[in-house]
Amino acid sequence: MQQYNVTGMSCAACSNHVEKAVSQVAGVDSVSVSLLTNSMVVEGSAATEDIIEAVVHAGYGASIKGREETTAGQIDEDALEDKETPKMKRRLIASLIFLVPLMYVSMGHMMWNWPLPSFFDGNHVAMGLLQLLFTMAIMVINQKFFINGFISLWHKAPNMDALVALGAGASFVYSTYALFAMTGAQTAGNMAGVMSYMHEFYFESAAMILTLITVGKMLEARSKGKTTDALKSLMKLVPKMATIVRDGLEVEVPVDQVRTGEIFLVRPGESIPVDGTVVEGSSAVDEAALTGESIPVDKEVGDPVSAATMNQSGFLRCEATRVGEDTTLSQIIQMVSDAAATKAPIAKVADKVSGVFVPVVIVIAIITILVWLLVGQSVGFALSRGISVLVISCPCALGLATPVAIMVGNGRGAKSGVLFKTAVSLEETGKVDVVALDKTGTITSGETRVTDLFPADGVDREELMGLAYALEQKSEHPLARAIVFYAKEHQIEAEAVKDFVAVPGNGLSGTMNGVKVSGGNLAFMKGQVSISTKIRADADRLANEGKTPLFFSKGDVFAGIIAVADVIKEDSPQAVKELQNMGIRVVMLTGDNQRTAEAIGSQVGVDEVIAGVLPDGKENVMRRLSGYGRTAMVGDGINDAPALTRADIGIAIGAGTDVAIDAADVVLMKSSLRDVPAAIRLSREVLKNIHENLFWAFIYNVIGIPLAAGVWYPILGWKLNPMFGAAAMSLSSFCVVTNALRLNLVDMYSSKKDKKRKHKKKEVEMTMEKTMKINGMMCGHCEARVKKCLEALPQVEEAVVSHEQGTAVVTLNEEVGDDVLKKTVEDQDYEVVSIQ
Repeated sequence: MQQYNVTGMSCAACSNHVEKAVSQVAGVDSVSVSLLTNSMVVEGSAATEDIIEAVVHAGYGASIKGREETTAGQIDEDALEDKETPKMKRRLIASLIFLVPLMYVSMGHMMWNWPLPSFFDGNHVAMGLLQLLFTMAIMVINQKFFINGFISLWHKAPNMDALVALGAGASFVYSTYALFAMTGAQTAGNMAGVMSYMHEFYFESAAMILTLITVGKMLEARSKGKTTDALKSLMKLVPKMATIVRDGLEVEVPVDQVRTGEIFLVRPGESIPVDGTVVEGSSAVDEAALTGESIPVDKEVGDPVSAATMNQSGFLRCEATRVGEDTTLSQIIQMVSDAAATKAPIAKVADKVSGVFVPVVIVIAIITILVWLLVGQSVGFALSRGISVLVISCPCALGLATPVAIMVGNGRGAKSGVLFKTAVSLEETGKVDVVALDKTGTITSGETRVTDLFPADGVDREELMGLAYALEQKSEHPLARAIVFYAKEHQIEAEAVKDFVAVPGNGLSGTMNGVKVSGGNLAFMKGQVSISTKIRADADRLANEGKTPLFFSKGDVFAGIIAVADVIKEDSPQAVKELQNMGIRVVMLTGDNQRTAEAIGSQVGVDEVIAGVLPDGKENVMRRLSGYGRTAMVGDGINDAPALTRADIGIAIGAGTDVAIDAADVVLMKSSLRDVPAAIRLSREVLKNIHENLFWAFIYNVIGIPLAAGVWYPILGWKLNPMFGAAAMSLSSFCVVTNALRLNLVDMYSSKKDKKRKHKKKEVEMTMEKTMKINGMMCGHCEARVKKCLEALPQVEEAVVSHEQGTAVVTLNEEVGDDVLKKTVEDQDYEVVSIQ
């Protein structure tokens, strides 16, 4: 994907014309032009020179966007600076300097007899010449409308500037004709003719049209500038300098000179310059700039830190891991920028209309003039109606309706740590019908913690914990880390254990003060001490709650049970409830056993639990869930990548792996599950805003054009002065952009306005099929033998076996490993060639 800057565009017709021109270049697979950011995204194998040539040939300018990037690979902040508003402001001020005396002469004197120098008494030609000069000055000041407009006409792709140029130009030309006709009448002494032609002047209309359109353009540019505020604020976070250690000395260098592997220092109150890992020190780091989370995060040795976050308390010594465009901040900036450059599906409707809008308006204006002339109206009246049609029509409002909402919405999400990679993902996220949630690291924290302590009679909690800590601190098992963490957190001391032995998958043993101590699962501990039926029942109850019971003994006496579990994130149940209140079906996917999965699922309140699913199985599940409607998959690990890709919308938890983030359409920086309904909520608000913008853009033109053409004049006497048409045109785009800016006020985390979407009421059976190629089956008895052994597996619902084809089609109700299926068949003395 290559991005380009495009210059010279003024409305949606321009962007549509550029798209058409580039799409015809050989090797271009897709092209998307953004009027809002004056940028273009092209995919395909076409040469850059050919693409730029096509844009130039269409009457516009183009350059590779990469040339405006800094050496650090980040987008230059100056590239987003609002340069258009100051230009339009200068043009407006200069126009008003000439417009005020023009309006004084043309309307103040003529309508309200405001005084003029005595030289003008009865000298109507002089007054006409004065209006001509003032209007010409305003036309020169606003010559860009005429240059761009007539260039677009020359290239047979008229745009909004063409409408303005034709409207103002027609007013000026006709008024100039009237002025010359007036001189002829005065020479002939026909004073009635002189006064008649005086009323045919439209100089003030031509000047006012240009000035009012400039006002609208300035307001539009100013509002458009605000739509990129989020991106600009992100860029301002980019640190400028970094303190690094080179040859044993502290050196301050520009941040783009920091290299991967170098050691950099961050003192309290300083911004972290690049992504890295803490190698020395501890501190609290404010990550609100990236994640929107206001609570500082504690950082210790081994913890990651990100560029643009603020070190608040301690001194940190870190090793740089990602620099330049690879930092988290740079990737966030790039995501927001890319989303603005892409085009949402709903924009296609406006694009199709915009592509033919201006030519149709010009035809309507010509027809309007001809019709009024044919029914006997004066040339001035007919021309006024045609000019009104030209200047009230606004393709800009149509072209801006979608991109401004996308830009503002994406910026609003970025401020809260919710990143949409493309405009498509921002639009489609709000349409999901079913959300599948990975368990570990998504619903749960991904880290085991001690949840319950059950000391045996005569043993207190601290004694049980001390015994467990003494054993587990020598183990590297994940469950051991939960006990070690708990003991350190509660400042529990551990005695030394000698003769330590670890039995993989079972337990631990050793001696403490000459007494044998043991710990492990039930199967292991039954061989060490006597365990009562009541204790076993307690262990079963814990297991049913999704917890893992660990048994401990001292000597030949049972000491107690410690339960550990991957604890549920505090906000997970609320997030699931919010999704369900939106009318979304929530499914939990996990590779855990059914009992543990059901326990976690019931605690968070999901609609369905699908357990025992391997990575490739998650992808199959997403394919089947698509029968229920649009799907979203939320995950954080490498094993979630296939499912994230298969889902209509892949949502990656930000703390997850790079692979998961790369495969996703939406990234949640805070790793909070509540950001899932927040992302859906924001998407729905953006889509609603786009619909509002498109409605007003369409309805404005539908109402305004007939009014300008004089359709209601014979019935109601309504006619529109071209100046008011120009004012309406100026305000239309401004209103569309201003409406989009309301998205900055959206509360993504408030569920007060949540509504359930209507979707297909279709239940989906979660069954999976695998086809096994088997050699060695000779007859029906072989078929029956293979069928029996496969259907003996609890995960197999049905096995259809054919010795003639050498296959077994296995229908599963739960994921099972290929190695299990293969071993089951080969234990019956048959050969499994492949499993698909």
